[in-house]
Amino acid sequence: YPAWVTRWVSGQWRQKKRPPVLRPSRPLALADKVANRREQAGEATCITEMSVMMACWKQNDFNDAACAKEIQTFYDCVAKAEKERKNQNDEDALTPRGNLTSSKANKLLRRFPQITRYV
Repeated sequence: YPAWVTRWVSGQWRQKKRPPVLRPSRPLALADKVANRREQAGEATCITEMSVMMACWKQNDFNDAACAKEIQTFYDCVAKAEKERKNQNDEDALTPRGNLTSSKANKLLRRFPQITRYV
């Protein structure tokens, strides 16, 4: 066998190799802000009410007067869902997955800036 095969099998090549030196390209500190990312869309609400309203429109040749009850039910559902969403956003600082939103993380980073140099 060639010499490199015996060194490789015996593990001698590992002794001569040094671990790589890690040199960060930037200083190890938090940035002043994070990227603005869209929160993942929540589940759709009022789908049933909307489908009932559209079915009524289709049956009545898109006449709003004939479908006033269904339209009002849909608008009530939307208002209720919007109210619940606002209440949930005011209560929680975390998303359903347990992460901060980008806007709230930026607000905290502005409130507690990084010290980049010592005076």
